[in-house]
Amino acid sequence: MTFYGVRGSTPCPCDANRRYGANTACVALEVPGEDPIVFDIGTGLRFWGEKLPQDGSFHGTALVTHLHWDHVQGLPFFVPIDRPGATFDIYGPTPDNAANIQDALCNFMQPPYFPIRPTDLRGEIRFHDVNDDEFKVGRARVVSRLVPHLGPTNGYRVDWDGFSVGYISDHQAPRGLDTVPESVLEIGDGVDLLIHDAQYTDDEWDKKSHWGHCTVDYAVLVAKEAGARRLALFHHDPAHGDDKLDALLERAQAKGSAAGIEVISASEGTTISFEKP
Repeated sequence: MTFYGVRGSTPCPCDANRRYGANTACVALEVPGEDPIVFDIGTGLRFWGEKLPQDGSFHGTALVTHLHWDHVQGLPFFVPIDRPGATFDIYGPTPDNAANIQDALCNFMQPPYFPIRPTDLRGEIRFHDVNDDEFKVGRARVVSRLVPHLGPTNGYRVDWDGFSVGYISDHQAPRGLDTVPESVLEIGDGVDLLIHDAQYTDDEWDKKSHWGHCTVDYAVLVAKEAGARRLALFHHDPAHGDDKLDALLERAQAKGSAAGIEVISASEGTTISFEKP
């Protein structure tokens, strides 16, 4: 599993963000002999595309949590799908203001906002609406559950080749930061790695508690309540530079250690390998 984009809200390239990275949500899962799966298609997707075949032999799947810009902006710049013969299956929740995810993404990517539409790319993009569903992608079992955010938003659990990853990039926590929805617990139940929204500090939460996200401490609570083995803090606020994220990680690791959870903070280029004993 490799992180290609770890930010929320907007890309934020600057010297202060050099170590953790500045691209928005994109996390690739790869198993030898299987077509890859990617969580979200934010601006990090372009960099994942640089690592993939660009000769028409690419076949892959995207599990999109929702259609906010920071989670879909990479699609127009994903070179592997602009080749005859390539295929890309995109799964995501049915949006509120469109008939299906295909219509919504085609509305987002069309003139005058962008020169071409997804259907103009030379590969084949196949769209799939999923909400509270379970389905197979190759040998992988995928569970999608609607989670609290601003508009229809999925969390995903992938069980693949004997390992499990939960991905909840955007999570509107309750005001008291003290309860965890059943859908979120199901996604994170005993996973080897939980990737979870950790956008705000406690002080920021006081001002932004209705903005669709949660605090770093709440991410640790979710991992604890779900019984996750490892937690990756994700969807970093664009205003949080490297030093700030280091400090937040140190705090989260102390809380995680008390709960028996290993905590890391996602950064671009980080690869986590899952190996059977």
